[in-house]
Amino acid sequence: MKYGLNIPERGALDFLSLGALVHRLDPGIVPFRKATECQIHVSGGEFNVAANLSDCFRLNTGVASAMADYPIGDLIAERVRAMGVRPFYKHFKHDGVHGPNMATVYSDRGLGVRPPVVFYNRCNEAGALLKPGDFNWKAIFGDGVRWFHSGGIFAALSETTAELAVEAMQAARDAGAVTSFDLNYRAKLWAVQGGHDRAVEVLGRIVKNVDVLVGNEEDLQMGLGIPGPEVAAKSKLDPSAFFAMIDNVRKKHPQVKVVATTLREVHSTNRHSWSAVAWINGSTFQAPTAELDVYDRVGGGDGYAAGFFYGLLTGEPEQEAVNLGWAHGALLTTFPGDTTMATVDQVRAFAKGGSARIQR
Repeated sequence: MKYGLNIPERGALDFLSLGALVHRLDPGIVPFRKATECQIHVSGGEFNVAANLSDCFRLNTGVASAMADYPIGDLIAERVRAMGVRPFYKHFKHDGVHGPNMATVYSDRGLGVRPPVVFYNRCNEAGALLKPGDFNWKAIFGDGVRWFHSGGIFAALSETTAELAVEAMQAARDAGAVTSFDLNYRAKLWAVQGGHDRAVEVLGRIVKNVDVLVGNEEDLQMGLGIPGPEVAAKSKLDPSAFFAMIDNVRKKHPQVKVVATTLREVHSTNRHSWSAVAWINGSTFQAPTAELDVYDRVGGGDGYAAGFFYGLLTGEPEQEAVNLGWAHGALLTTFPGDTTMATVDQVRAFAKGGSARIQR
């Protein structure tokens, strides 16, 4: 046992996630009200981590999700295959008019003093129709899964997705997989699913089966109903408030062995100070601070989670695992889209203090 975690040494899948797949329309620096064209990025907080671990870090990964059988679903399924992620789909027939649909995210990049703007169309989303019993967890976990992951956005989509997340976490734990959960507390999503009190109740039932938590102090307070710390952070890069909450997290969920988050100070849309921290089985670790020239900020947190999980899955020292996550998240902000275009060699070089000098 390392990090307080009992990570299986082998399995057919190194990593499996459960979540909704979405497609993001990106007009670049042009606001949508003036846009004439868009790039299409395939995304989903849970999928992004699986995609990053497969494409950059060369692990065997999978995603359990909903798939609507129409051209947008075909596009998304093609991108899932391109990232090397094994799909486990519950298929839904699209009626050609009303759906069910694959959710759409609209997100321009902003520029300088103008921030990015994000809005959604999750109406009649196939992912929100997923329910307990839709996946044969016994068969999926029967071949061996080392690590299972889901997140708070998926749990907030509907009453049935919340119950499916509970079912999946219990199945993963029973199968011996390490379990992780990204709280990703979104007040707007929970507002239509019973509000804050329901969020705390649902997330509490999920997290009691979780070994590794991802989330900042606001996620911990709002998602888990844990009181805020008496210590006030001096800046967005100060981890004191985050670390001050760990004792309360452990009192409520003593089985949690790892809690991790990113730290980001936004100076302008394209200039961020970036760091990351983790509490691992009683010890605290912080990555260096990098000054980032940001091309597309979406997905940086999932990039950190992927690199950090990779470090733990491969037995790296705790500080190195944190640094790998920090480095990968930083690199991800230099690419268009929500998922990685980095190589593991680039990540390791940056984690060790590499520079932007030309590589010949």
